[in-house]
Amino acid sequence: MDALLPHHFLSVLIFFPIVACLPIFGLSEKHAKPYGVLVTALELALVVGLWVLFDKDTGVLQFEEFADLVKQAGINYHVGVDGISLILLVLTAFILFLLALYVSQHIKDMLICILLLEGILMGVFTSLNLIFFYVFWEVSLLPVLYMIGRYGVGPKVYSGLKFFLYTFLASLFMLLAILYYAHACSLALETPFNFDLETFNSVVLPPKERLWVFIAFFVGIAVKIPIFPLHNWLPYAYGNAPVIGSAVLSALLLKMGTYAMVRFLLPLFPNVILHYFLPLSVLALLMVLYGGLLASAQKEMKRLIAYSSMSHMGVALLGLYALNVEGVGGAVFTMFSHGLVSAGLFILVGVLLDRCNSSKIVAFKGVAHSMPAYAAFFMVLLLANVGMPLTSGFVGEFLSLLGFFKSSPFIAFLAGTTIILSAIYMLVLYKKVFYGAEPQGFYTLKKAKALTPLTCSEKSVLALLVAAVLFLGIYPKPLLAPIEQSVQVLLESLQGRINA
Repeated sequence: MDALLPHHFLSVLIFFPIVACLPIFGLSEKHAKPYGVLVTALELALVVGLWVLFDKDTGVLQFEEFADLVKQAGINYHVGVDGISLILLVLTAFILFLLALYVSQHIKDMLICILLLEGILMGVFTSLNLIFFYVFWEVSLLPVLYMIGRYGVGPKVYSGLKFFLYTFLASLFMLLAILYYAHACSLALETPFNFDLETFNSVVLPPKERLWVFIAFFVGIAVKIPIFPLHNWLPYAYGNAPVIGSAVLSALLLKMGTYAMVRFLLPLFPNVILHYFLPLSVLALLMVLYGGLLASAQKEMKRLIAYSSMSHMGVALLGLYALNVEGVGGAVFTMFSHGLVSAGLFILVGVLLDRCNSSKIVAFKGVAHSMPAYAAFFMVLLLANVGMPLTSGFVGEFLSLLGFFKSSPFIAFLAGTTIILSAIYMLVLYKKVFYGAEPQGFYTLKKAKALTPLTCSEKSVLALLVAAVLFLGIYPKPLLAPIEQSVQVLLESLQGRINA
């Protein structure tokens, strides 16, 4: 494989699924699914090949590709991958393969959106030119907007537009920051405009300019994660999106925000993060506590999982702000683990939606009687979401809090309450939905009969997710090793800017 794709490996990963989605327009629903599963399986195989060829003993960028697009404007095609972006490529390929295998309604449209998103996300996680990154960042909104607006429930058009407008308008602040930083680099280096990350890393802005540019970057990223109090779009988008849309939002699009933090905010603005460590940490802590409390109050499963995601990503942010190997490495591991767990939980809710057309907690009781295998899968992913040892959720959150503890033991202690909060609302959810007597009466008995056992594709998807969660909980080294190498390189580069 190294001989066949030595210089254009990443380009194939980015553009193969985008081109491969075109034939689906001419296929029937019957033939679209096997084709879509095949394409996502091939993309996953390519990513596995990248993983095998990647040198995990070094944290530097590898498989770099460079080509001038608009040379006068400093816009070039520059992609590369390190240990941090590598695991997000693996996460993207794995989750979207499972979603292609799971999808059972509106198959053609969903597969087109899945394949488009796959190529776009590969571009997001490998782009080293900020304009190129920004284009992928914005275009990623369109497939999700289509899924919510076309196949969502309730006020779906309103929900889709709210999600789009919030994230699009916030991203304009990030675009302004990118343009200003490029202008400052041009003046400082006396060179034409250049939007390459390497050029940005070579220039340190004056303190006052640095703060305003940081705020513009931060707003664009904060809405995507979403950071409190810029989370107002979250309950609408998650609650009214189809299950595929909710899974993509939680498992992958949220990771775009935290990835942008690692790739851009940390290396470009370490002084600002250190200077404003307390307010940034308080915002992340509010995400943890407020998200957990809101999740506890939800009466609908999708919204509960959505607020739970917000709470757990707050822990990842605290790890990033620690600026040490344990904290940043734990945050990156949490991104991967949370992608697996949240996708699995949304798929599990989708199973009930497919059978009973409802995801309200009060609509179910005694599900374990009718679907014991389903109850077992749900319990494992529930424990991973809580952060139970021997699951991947424990590894990431423990390392994030351990790293942050070195900077602020008190806030780390308060953030640790996410384990207690998530245990409360997840176990209460499980008790209400799965335990109790079997439903009685005509209506409830009819609903109980609709709770048929899991299909082969559903079992396959959930079994793969559970296996990944347990394997990484017991033996996390395959992910932690490349992450640690790249985080060390990142932190070494920060020291020079901190002392500048």
